[in-house]
Amino acid sequence: MARASRPDRDSRITSKSALKFVILLGVVSLFADMTYEGARSVTGPYLAILGASGAAVGIIAGLGELIGYGLRLVSGYISDRTGRYWTITILGYFVNLVAVPFLALAGHWEIAALLMMTERMGKAIRTPARDAMLSHATKEMGRGWGFGLHEAMDQIGAMLGPLIVAAVLYFKGGYHAAFGLLAVPAVLALSVLLTARLLYPHPREFEAGSVKPERKGFPKVFWLYLAAVALIAAGYVDFPLIAFHFKKASIASDSWIPILYSIAMGVDALAALVFGRLFDRIGMPVLIVAVLISAFFAPLVFLGGFYFALLGMVVWGVGMGAQESIMRAVVADMIPLERRGTGYGIFNTGYGVFWFLGSALMGVLYDISIPTLIAFSMMAQLASIILLLMVRKGRGNAQGQELV
Repeated sequence: MARASRPDRDSRITSKSALKFVILLGVVSLFADMTYEGARSVTGPYLAILGASGAAVGIIAGLGELIGYGLRLVSGYISDRTGRYWTITILGYFVNLVAVPFLALAGHWEIAALLMMTERMGKAIRTPARDAMLSHATKEMGRGWGFGLHEAMDQIGAMLGPLIVAAVLYFKGGYHAAFGLLAVPAVLALSVLLTARLLYPHPREFEAGSVKPERKGFPKVFWLYLAAVALIAAGYVDFPLIAFHFKKASIASDSWIPILYSIAMGVDALAALVFGRLFDRIGMPVLIVAVLISAFFAPLVFLGGFYFALLGMVVWGVGMGAQESIMRAVVADMIPLERRGTGYGIFNTGYGVFWFLGSALMGVLYDISIPTLIAFSMMAQLASIILLLMVRKGRGNAQGQELV
C-alpha cells in the first residue's frame, strides 16, 4: 500500500512546488509592474515638462515598444542556445527596473527618452526566458491556471503602480519624487527574483518527463496560431488612443480616465484567472469565446457615452486578460521543450510588431473616420476566429506535423 501511494505523494509535492514557483514569479511581476507601469502612466506629461514635443512623445513611445518586442526574438534564441534562462531573466529585470528611478535624475527629455527605451529593452531581454521557465512549472499545475495566476498578479501591480504615482502627485510630491519612490518596488522585485533563483535553480526539472529529442523547427500549427494572434493584436486598440478619445470627446474627466484604466486592469486580472481555469478544462474554445466577446469593445468605447465607455473598458479588460494568459499557455503546448525560449521570442515579436502596426493604422483612421477604425478593429479580431478554429482542428496532431 505504501508503494502504491508513493507516486501520488510525489506528484502532489511536485505540483505544490510548481505552484510556489509560479507564485514567486507572480510576486516579482507584481512589484515589477508597480515600478514600470507606475512610471509609464506619467512619462508623457514628464517628457512634455522636459521640453519634448507631441511628435517626439509619440515616436519615443512607439519606437520603445517596437524595439522592445523585436529584441525578444534575439533574447529567446540566446536563452535556448546558452540554457542560461535565469541569467538572462535576472539581467533583463535589472535593466528593466533600474532605469525607472533614474528618470528622477533626467534633466533633459533626450535622457529621459533613452531611459524609457532602456526600460523597454530590459523587459524584452527577460520575457522569453521567464515565460519558458513558467511553461515548465505550468505543465504540472495546468497551463491555463498557471499563466492565468501569473497574469492576475502582474495586473495587480499594474493597478497599484499608477495609483501610487497619482497619490504622490496629489500630495504635491512631483514627478521626481514619484520616480524615486518607485525604486522601492523595484528593489523588492529583484529581491524576490533572486530568492526564486536560489530556491528553484532548475525550473526545467518540473517538465523533466517531457524531454524529447531536439527538433529543428516548429509545427505548422504554431505559425497558423501566430497568424491568428497577429490579427488579434492588429485589431486591438491601445489604451493611449482610447484615453485620447475620452479626453477629446469629453466622455470622461482627467481624474476618471486613469480610474477607467484601473478598472480594466482589475477585469484583466479576474479574466486571466477565470479563462485560465476554463482553458485547462475545455481548451481552445475558451480563447475563441474570449476573442468573440472582446471584439465588441471598440463600438462601446468610441460611439457611446460614459457608461458605454465603462462597459467597453470592462470588455477591453476581458480581452487583455485572455491575451496575456491563455495565448501564452497555448504556445507552451505547441513548442518543443528545448526550443521554448525561441518560440516565445517569435510569438512575442510577432504579437508586438502587429500590435504596433495596427495601433499606428488605427491612429491614422481615428483622424479620418472613427466608424472605419471600429470596422477595422472588429473585422481583424473576428477574422482571427477562423484561424483559431483551424488551429483547434490541427492542434491535436501538432506534435506529429512537419516542422518548418
